[in-house]
Amino acid sequence: MKTVKTAAAALAAIILSFLICSCAGKGGEARKCTVSITCETILDNMDKLSDEKKELVPEDGVILAETEAVFYEGESVFDLLLRVCKEKNIHMEFENTPVYNSAYIEGINNLYEFDCGSLSGWMYSVNGDFPNYGCSNYSLKEGDAVKWVYTCDLGADVGAGMSEQGRDK
Repeated sequence: MKTVKTAAAALAAIILSFLICSCAGKGGEARKCTVSITCETILDNMDKLSDEKKELVPEDGVILAETEAVFYEGESVFDLLLRVCKEKNIHMEFENTPVYNSAYIEGINNLYEFDCGSLSGWMYSVNGDFPNYGCSNYSLKEGDAVKWVYTCDLGADVGAGMSEQGRDK
């Protein structure tokens, strides 16, 4: 009888360990980074927004102030955004793009690509750099500073990309 109890206790410990690791994301040690979501560029382009969209833009353009977040080894910028938006109850919509093997962020906080002109949409930076590949393909590292920003000029107004005239930043 003692052997059965010992075996049951061991099995329970294994199951509990498995559940804890499964709930922790992709496993491994918890790491920290920061994340923010802003649409400050829209403030200078409110004339391009429809009236029903104007009420979605925070007065200071900050949807999510810089916040410390936990991630796990192997997680991407997309994984982080998805989790943080869910936790903070921020609407986020994306589409998986097989051609680029990544998620494309269509809208955050009900502000979508093209809402503020033909060159507008969401971009991300990590540690001040704007990667030239999808957010699903950027693996997070300890201490990364992830910023999601809304651009109204193909990135030129947020320090990345090309301007309307096609010139580099």
